[in-house]
Amino acid sequence: MKKKTQPFLKGPALLALARRKAGSLGIDPSKHKLVELVHLVQQREGHCACFRRQRECQQRACCWQASCGATMRD
Repeated sequence: MKKKTQPFLKGPALLALARRKAGSLGIDPSKHKLVELVHLVQQREGHCACFRRQRECQQRACCWQASCGATMRD
């Protein structure tokens, strides 16, 4: 069975995704701006809070990558 991949989002769609994920993880999305919210979600999901903090990234399947700004590398 093929694994379903998440589309890469930007703008309002990205914020909506961050709020949805945060809510499902018990984080109040109304108390945080986008970058902080993504960091909290990343941490709760067991990832490093790297959104918009790194110049390069190897996480090609990351749902935040389209708005992160990091250069993708192998």
